[in-house]
Amino acid sequence: MRLRHAIPLAGATALVSAAASAETITVATVNNNDMVIMQGLTDEFEKAHPDITLDWVVLEENVLRQRMTTDIATQGGQFDVMTIGTYEVPIWAERGWLTPLADLPDDYQVNDLLKPVRDGLSYDGTLYALPFYAESSMTYYNKALFEKAGIEMSDQPTWQEVSDWASRIHDPQNEVYGICLRGKPGWGENMAFVSTLVNTYGGRWFDMDWNPQLDSQAWQDAVSFYVDLLNNYGPPGASSNGFNENLALFSRGNCGMWVDATSAAGKLYNPDESQVADQLGFAPAPIAETPKGSHWLWSWALAIPATSDSKDAAETFITWATSQDYIELVGETKGWTSVPPGTRESTYENENYQQAAPFADFVLNAIREADPTDSTQEPAPYVGVQFVGIPEFQAIGTQVGQMIAAALTGDMSVEQALSSAQRSTERTMKRAGYPK
Repeated sequence: MRLRHAIPLAGATALVSAAASAETITVATVNNNDMVIMQGLTDEFEKAHPDITLDWVVLEENVLRQRMTTDIATQGGQFDVMTIGTYEVPIWAERGWLTPLADLPDDYQVNDLLKPVRDGLSYDGTLYALPFYAESSMTYYNKALFEKAGIEMSDQPTWQEVSDWASRIHDPQNEVYGICLRGKPGWGENMAFVSTLVNTYGGRWFDMDWNPQLDSQAWQDAVSFYVDLLNNYGPPGASSNGFNENLALFSRGNCGMWVDATSAAGKLYNPDESQVADQLGFAPAPIAETPKGSHWLWSWALAIPATSDSKDAAETFITWATSQDYIELVGETKGWTSVPPGTRESTYENENYQQAAPFADFVLNAIREADPTDSTQEPAPYVGVQFVGIPEFQAIGTQVGQMIAAALTGDMSVEQALSSAQRSTERTMKRAGYPK
């Protein structure tokens, strides 16, 4: 989707001249709700910066990742601003693909950015992207459906409890499903969730010698549980559902529970966006054998590729879109539950946000507690909770995600899927020269 916004003509020669000479920057982003709001505020940015025009390319998550990776690896130069995440930033920065953001204006208040988020978007102590929103993961549940089934949510739910509760809520004849989870294949879609499930089952992607562990008992137990849970108590077509699809299902009252990104809380709690706003409950992400790695850490962030010919204009835009002033603008014009969460200390100190968002402190603590350097029960050689911070993981996670989705649809057994995933990952790692 490509949307072009021009400065509104007011009939004044000066405005016409400014519009004619405006520098156009191309912004690539994902079609998530917070980014849709950002795109909708284009006119606000262009009024304040009449010398800059924004040209938007808005894509579904998997497509965005593919386009961004291809463009930056080939130095295509199609984009001036890229929406990328905690996985890509340090890898691409090391390769010299991103513009360092070392001299940000004082009024940007870089130290107001939450430290775990800031650190995840840095390489060698320098920021290479600015966080638009950040998230961990948590359990959402429909309090009305829980009450109807006589269920009381635990302070720290376990996956076994979740399975039991899903069985009691599941009522497919009335389009009510016990649980909704990501099934759409992709390293940042189904594998973001599955990786946290494997973590809490005591598993890991690799041992300390970089040997893949996908044929381990922990992976077998976690993926078997996942497949059985969704096939027994999930919605039809679960293998096609990612974040956005499950968000829509839960907000319509079709899901008893949903374990996913904390960033969905604001939309679910907004009665203009959600039919279950007054019935929304939340709890920590469930655990199985260990709490380690049970909830992820992620940030969607705005970065400037080194190939951009409009770096100054791009920096003007990304500092605006990730600033305290932008958060105030969204709060005042769209409602405080709609502000981009998880990025700034000042957001969580804001009385307006605290009053509008009862989940605020819960989300902040989840982000602070997620530890990408210690997310597995047994030692692992990598950084990352729901991903492995090496360049090869994008291909590995994509391949494994397709195999897990095939197990979910019944095209292959869990054992076959994990055996294939193990062999595929071994080949990829061997070609890449691991162990290094």
